[in-house]
Amino acid sequence: MGVRMNDSEQDIIQRINVKDEKAFHDLFMRFRSYLVLFAMRRVGQLEVAEDIVQEVFITVWESKKVYNSYQGFKAYLYDLVQNRCLNYLKHKTVEEKYVSYVKVTEEEVEGEYDLMQEEIYRELYLAVRELPEKCRGVFELHLEGKKNDEIAEILGISVLTVKSHKQNAIHFLKERIGNLFLLYWYVHEI
Repeated sequence: MGVRMNDSEQDIIQRINVKDEKAFHDLFMRFRSYLVLFAMRRVGQLEVAEDIVQEVFITVWESKKVYNSYQGFKAYLYDLVQNRCLNYLKHKTVEEKYVSYVKVTEEEVEGEYDLMQEEIYRELYLAVRELPEKCRGVFELHLEGKKNDEIAEILGISVLTVKSHKQNAIHFLKERIGNLFLLYWYVHEI
């Protein structure tokens, strides 16, 4: 026997208290759209509002709570929906703050990385300018990404001479700018 509009409110509550599935289903159908609208006004998303209402009815069904009156039960449903909406909004705010924090942190790290990279380039450029002319020419072409055989062909020297100039340049730069040169190697995998 389902819940009918002329059933007494006390009878409905008694049937809910004994977990009458039909009575519970009928009440769900009666209140669902009102509660979804109520939740929708608070959270602003229909799908989220529907999920909240569904969770509230599951909570009520699984609860051992005994309801004393129809009006009390109805108020309890609205309170549960209100609380779930507030929890959702708090959680959403926390998520947004976290996403914002992560974004700002990433931007700061990128900014620091760019600044560090700029400093490395500046120091490397100044140190490369101190290399002997032929050694500097080989190393600058190497920094442009040219291979040993390409450098040899461009400068009209042997590949062995290119390797020797690169080795001398690397040794000089390690001595001259130390850890910054190692950072450059690590960052760019020369």
